[in-house]
Amino acid sequence: MKFTTALREPAFAARDGLASPNARALARDFLTMSQSEFSARFKGSAMKRAKRRGLARNAAVVLGNVGTREDVPVLEAALQHDELLVRDHATLALRQIMARSIA
Repeated sequence: MKFTTALREPAFAARDGLASPNARALARDFLTMSQSEFSARFKGSAMKRAKRRGLARNAAVVLGNVGTREDVPVLEAALQHDELLVRDHATLALRQIMARSIA
């Protein structure tokens, strides 16, 4: 199968709201997504295997790597997330952002 053929397959098409070139905005959306939003958005998708906590954790990692002070409020809110894994990564992301802002 040619690469161009694979791009026409519906299974490989970007879902609504996921084709954003702005990684920070997408990460903020994922980090604040409720379980019901996650279930509805990714119904029938392989993303469900990652689970909401995995997606939120990865979003916190992204914001830790490329986030700015604008992302601090969403990361602070993530400190109240129902998953410890997400809270821990939000803490690390906040530390990374603060370290960059004083450097």
